[in-house]
Amino acid sequence: MSEAEAKTEAKTESGTASGTASGTASEPMTGPVERWIAAHARPLEVSDAQGPLDDLRPLLDLAAGARIVALGASTRQSHELSVAAHRMVRILVEEGGFRSVSLEGDEPERVGLDTYISTGAGDPRAMLAEARSFWRTEEILGLVHWMRSYNARHPEDPVRFARTPPVTTAEGLAGIERGLAEGIVQWEERSGDRIVHWGGFAHTAVGHPRTVAPTPPDSPPLTHRNAGSFLRERFGEGYVSVGLTFHHGHLLGLPHSAPTRPPYGAPTPPPEFAETVLGGAGPGAYLLDLRDGAGAAAPEPVRTWLDSPTRTRLVGPAYDPADDAAHHLSGGALTDWFDALAHVREVTAARPL
Repeated sequence: MSEAEAKTEAKTESGTASGTASGTASEPMTGPVERWIAAHARPLEVSDAQGPLDDLRPLLDLAAGARIVALGASTRQSHELSVAAHRMVRILVEEGGFRSVSLEGDEPERVGLDTYISTGAGDPRAMLAEARSFWRTEEILGLVHWMRSYNARHPEDPVRFARTPPVTTAEGLAGIERGLAEGIVQWEERSGDRIVHWGGFAHTAVGHPRTVAPTPPDSPPLTHRNAGSFLRERFGEGYVSVGLTFHHGHLLGLPHSAPTRPPYGAPTPPPEFAETVLGGAGPGAYLLDLRDGAGAAAPEPVRTWLDSPTRTRLVGPAYDPADDAAHHLSGGALTDWFDALAHVREVTAARPL
């Protein structure tokens, strides 16, 4: 067990880290951390990707000096988290000057999406059908359509997909993380663009190191540096990490061999998970700048909670809701991993193509 993991367990047992001694999943809690979150969070629209962007103005301030803004989701299988990420891409491109979108997990060039957003040639739905499973959603299709629409309206200043080399698996997960970061760095140097990267927060959180679980059978939890830590090292404050989390709801299943992908339920999180407190701040969805809580003006219980090692839910294609607590990111604090959070209390499943 790592030192950070041991601290997490010790604080969980003493009840000082989570601040969740009272309250239920359906009844917002009233501890000092929850009250602080409720006072500082900005309500966030997560139902309509094409609506006004006024609620995301704080993100522009956060990203003002950034070269890379990473939108790291705890799952790619939620409609609301995907809508939130889409809207963040929109405001960063439309008003923040970002001109490349890095979509983690496949190569847009391979399936033809970069040509489509540039020229309108081809059928993006058919293209996405050839992509990795977690790209085959109506939400990703909506992003692709928006990028094409933006370029049709701004042919002199288009947005494009980042072209990054395929990541080799020869060096295992640690090598994958370094390869992800190197690809983004190379594109930033080659293009000169400011980049929005949309992926999973196991990769985007600033983890130096961080631990992911579960792991392959008979293997210990995997602890190593991730792409976000390399990008923070390279860009400093020019790398901004935004985490997208949820409390409970339904997610799109991604079995690789099944012809249909029915949604499944994700239960309320275990009490030691950060999402228990984040969801206890109240219903709905919100954007929270974590830098506010790290400052001296924040109450001591808030600073302690934000800076203490924690766990967050991590849902991948192999997620088993019956063993929910086993699927998590650990080995760091929220303020280590993220500059801001977008949290949704209840989610629904992403829409399959």
